[in-house]
Amino acid sequence: MTHTGNTRLAGVMGWPVKHSRSPLLHGHWLARHGIDGAYVPLAVAPENFAAALTALPQLGFRGTNITVPHKQSALALLDEIGEIDEDARRIGAVNTVVVGEDGRMRGSNTDAFGFMENIRDQAPDWQADAGPMVLLGAGGAARAIIVALLDAGVPEIRLTNRSRDRADALAKEYNAVFGNRIVVSDWQQRADVLAEANGLVNSTSLGMEGQPPLELDLARLPAKSLVNDIVYAPLETKMLQNANKCPLNVVDGLGMLLHQARPGFAAWFGTEPVVDDELRQVVLRDLGVS
Repeated sequence: MTHTGNTRLAGVMGWPVKHSRSPLLHGHWLARHGIDGAYVPLAVAPENFAAALTALPQLGFRGTNITVPHKQSALALLDEIGEIDEDARRIGAVNTVVVGEDGRMRGSNTDAFGFMENIRDQAPDWQADAGPMVLLGAGGAARAIIVALLDAGVPEIRLTNRSRDRADALAKEYNAVFGNRIVVSDWQQRADVLAEANGLVNSTSLGMEGQPPLELDLARLPAKSLVNDIVYAPLETKMLQNANKCPLNVVDGLGMLLHQARPGFAAWFGTEPVVDDELRQVVLRDLGVS
């Protein structure tokens, strides 16, 4: 697509940023729809982040994605000079910024949206209100997943983390908002809490390439329960391999990455993009994942 004086600009800010797959997937959508637009990686060191973000309107950018280590900094900055949506405030981080026609910036977090859209896409018959969910991990991804699950109607989240203190702190924070729907268990009990659960989500790095595998016996998880690993490299982790041997609703992690990008693209480029197998294959080839 030839760029003109009307080219719509967006990007992704991080440090480093070369690992981001966002330019690839947004570039795919731009080419598919023939849009006069560009999505560029913006390597911004932490000490320069505030200046870079506030310069976006002057540079003609319609917005940007925010990745590590700037997500919390973006929340604090936009709370002062722009607007923050409810999901970003509850999750405690911003991953998407939209520049309005008046130059005012609005920060949002699309991770909860991306998580639930991935579940709806790959496990359309799963019902959120059918029973408790087990969540492994208490990091940034877990925060978005908690918001997504509780908003969707999950009656209880059984939260467990290798560091019990982090899980306790997270449960205390969200129970104050959602009404004591999170119950914390010791990491050693992670197999026991699967009994009568409606599903399991792994938000830890265990099972990721270069990390130890997640050791977990799925035997106590009821048939047809959801099993989701947000890891997407490898696409099929050891946990998902084991789940695929059982009558379970298995969901890989790639869709969360793809679906979370949709709201930003729609806002910046004026077209609703679609996550389909063609896009999945483009990203998987780039990742070298099979």
